[in-house]
Amino acid sequence: MGAIEDVYDDLDADVPFEEFEAAVEQKVEDMGGLADEETAAMLIAHELRDEEVNSVADIEPGMDDVKFLAKVMAVGEVRTFERDGEDEDGHVLNVEVADESGRVTISLWDQVAVDAKENLQTGDVLRIMGRPKEGYSGLEVAVDKVEPDPDAEVDVEAVEEYRVEDLTMGASDVDLLGVILDVDTVRTFDRDDGSEGKVSNLTVGDETGRVRVTMWDDTADRVEELEADQTVEIVDGYVRERDGDLELHVGSRGAIEEVDADVEYVPETTDIADLELEDVADIAGGVIETSEKRTFDRDDGSQGQVRNVRIKDESGEIRVALWGDKADRDIDLADRVAFTDVEIQDGWQDDLEASAGWRSSVSVLERASGGGAGSAAGAADRDAGQGGLDSFDGGSGGSADSDGAGGSAAAATADGAAASDADGGDPDEGGVVEFTGTVVQAGDPVVLDDGTQTRSVETSAKLRLGEEVTVRGVDRDGTIDADDVF
Repeated sequence: MGAIEDVYDDLDADVPFEEFEAAVEQKVEDMGGLADEETAAMLIAHELRDEEVNSVADIEPGMDDVKFLAKVMAVGEVRTFERDGEDEDGHVLNVEVADESGRVTISLWDQVAVDAKENLQTGDVLRIMGRPKEGYSGLEVAVDKVEPDPDAEVDVEAVEEYRVEDLTMGASDVDLLGVILDVDTVRTFDRDDGSEGKVSNLTVGDETGRVRVTMWDDTADRVEELEADQTVEIVDGYVRERDGDLELHVGSRGAIEEVDADVEYVPETTDIADLELEDVADIAGGVIETSEKRTFDRDDGSQGQVRNVRIKDESGEIRVALWGDKADRDIDLADRVAFTDVEIQDGWQDDLEASAGWRSSVSVLERASGGGAGSAAGAADRDAGQGGLDSFDGGSGGSADSDGAGGSAAAATADGAAASDADGGDPDEGGVVEFTGTVVQAGDPVVLDDGTQTRSVETSAKLRLGEEVTVRGVDRDGTIDADDVF
């Protein structure tokens, strides 16, 4: 057995001997006699071993030629370009391929690109050899050799229109329909070449999940025209990873368009009572307390801002700190709000606190009826069981619990009216009255609103904005002197 055969037998590579032998002979010729057959065979074997990768996820920029098996997910359009100093135009075709570990774009050139466009189909399995590099939208493999393998199988499904759950690292040419959950502002930054770039973010969701969307340069300005609850189509996005999470990026070749379609997003939230320190969680509840926005100076001289709100679900309540642009979100008492990716931290008086930072999203799921306490429109909605803090107690923004806890404001008002009548309670006559309502002023006096009227209450009880209570006491010139608060 010769030297070439010995090296080939030690080589664990899927290459026919005839092809290996031809490569060795070519290597000897290329090196002009500087290497004998054994040396050339060892060089070829080394190159072939370097080419072997187990999966798409193993491919990295800077590698020598790699070869791998992958399935065609999408075939782009052939682009024609002029070559410097040559009469003949060049051609390039981008094809998105994938295996179970991820996706990558391969680029085919000239006649191979033209032939591939005519013959490649979504779902074809290819054996690919090429050179990894950083392309316009991330990692690409410039193909040296490609051939179909009809007998091979790759366990990954090709999709034409993505849902959030379909997104995988390296996916490109992504079209996705989603509802906007949160919108940030445009930020500028300096590039290494001295030019100024722009970036902005929004969060979109569908029935399968949510994803953070990052928009660059001219596309970044789109956030100024978009707002929460709009349905949009993201066109020609590409998937990258940040801090362990997938993000959908949109550059100059992509777009975000408003569409007339219904997309449902239902957050899977954690009960407030189950939150633990250092959790990163999604929570939702009714707003029972709000504070004014505060500004502060950072160590670097810049100015930050924060606003606190307190929310309640059927299991408990927690304060949420809204940082940066999120402090400007329009959130009022009795709104039902969802917060995603909040960090659970130590708060005031050993209570837990949720921190909504740059990676979090803030979504108002349901507005307080009529937009404000005491409005006639709000009263009508609450009477229909569509508003008020009680509708949040069950965590569903709707009906009361079966045991009677968390009943509607309308029911509470009806009970209060009945008790008032039983006690001889025409307020103008100075009798004992009972009144149920939401605290819309926590000072002196306390002011309660039940959706149809407001009442002033004298009480020593410590009450909070947004809290619903029942008071009982003597009416004195339109103010209830409360002996009982419950």
